[in-house]
Amino acid sequence: MDFSYTDEQLLLVDSIKEFCERNFDEQKIADMYANGAMSDELIKAYLDAGFGLMGIPEEQGGVPCDRVTLGVLTEQFAHYAGCVTPLLNNTLAMCDLIDFGSPEQVEMAMEEYMKSGKPIFSLGFSEPGAGSDNMSMAATTKKQADGTYVLNGQKTWVTQGDVFPYTLIVTKDEDPSPENKSMSMWLVPMDLKGVSTAPLHKIGQQIMPFCEVYFDDVVLTEDMRVGKEGAGFKNLMKNFEMERCLIVAQALGCAQAAMDDAAAYVSERATFGKPIANYQLIQQKLTEMELKLENTRNLLYKVLWKMDNGESVRIESALLKYYGPHACDEVASEAVQIYAGLGYTTETRVGRIWIDLRGHEIAGGTNEIMVHITGRQLAKKYAK
Repeated sequence: MDFSYTDEQLLLVDSIKEFCERNFDEQKIADMYANGAMSDELIKAYLDAGFGLMGIPEEQGGVPCDRVTLGVLTEQFAHYAGCVTPLLNNTLAMCDLIDFGSPEQVEMAMEEYMKSGKPIFSLGFSEPGAGSDNMSMAATTKKQADGTYVLNGQKTWVTQGDVFPYTLIVTKDEDPSPENKSMSMWLVPMDLKGVSTAPLHKIGQQIMPFCEVYFDDVVLTEDMRVGKEGAGFKNLMKNFEMERCLIVAQALGCAQAAMDDAAAYVSERATFGKPIANYQLIQQKLTEMELKLENTRNLLYKVLWKMDNGESVRIESALLKYYGPHACDEVASEAVQIYAGLGYTTETRVGRIWIDLRGHEIAGGTNEIMVHITGRQLAKKYAK
């Protein structure tokens, strides 16, 4: 196995580092958190630097690359920025629409994306009673005699759902019962009659707030459907493995930033006449933190490499999502502990990183659902 970066990936990392040094100092990050958003200028700069085009097909004006390189981009951007940003969500959203949307939908979305660097839609898949349990989804579209569809239901945890002009959702076709596996994907204009939102208040990741979206007798037309009728669940599952990899890559980058700070601090902080780096308890913390980072990194790039080579990663991607975010959260938590009282203040960034990383254990599939996925597959794998 070759663990080295290619020349192109080395250049990419250098570009990321330079971009983040200019745009992500702690004061600028504090301003983003206070405003609940990144500035339009910074999002457009990310696109203009080429980062926002990576992974998008060339025919759409993008920069095709392998999945390993997307992992490098995501990890290193989070590492040098030192915070969770909505930029990962923006790219994932565009890729979802490009994969499943009609030529007209893709053209409309790409035209706006190329202007601003922002997708024109948020992703609204989860519901209050249907997070991990997708079959319990209750949002429903019912066909009317005039050929339109009436949408009723609710979506929750919709990141920037009250910001973008559309929301990409999945609904049950006709019947909300758990037995009905027929679902469709829709690109819903947020200015339609019957659409409303309510804010939800996060404890972290303040740069990308989310909300609840309500649909009350909303009339949809066939041209708003994304992909084939009944294929919404299949579409939803198709990109989950890659989404989970990139969520872990972002968590890994942020945890590495916390490690950078904490591991440097132990040589600066002295107690009882010597640097705390001399104490074995501190050395043990650093050793275990580094091991968690290395294990996460190795598993992440193994999964991405297998995906690039057309191999199944059904077990590996779930193992990665189960292990990686929790391990990264523990790294950031130990970074706070190394800083002690100072780490529990806003004078250091490790506390902010720790709070932000907690959400990665939930996003893209909780730890518990990863055990559910992996456990069943492992029983089959090892059955005699």
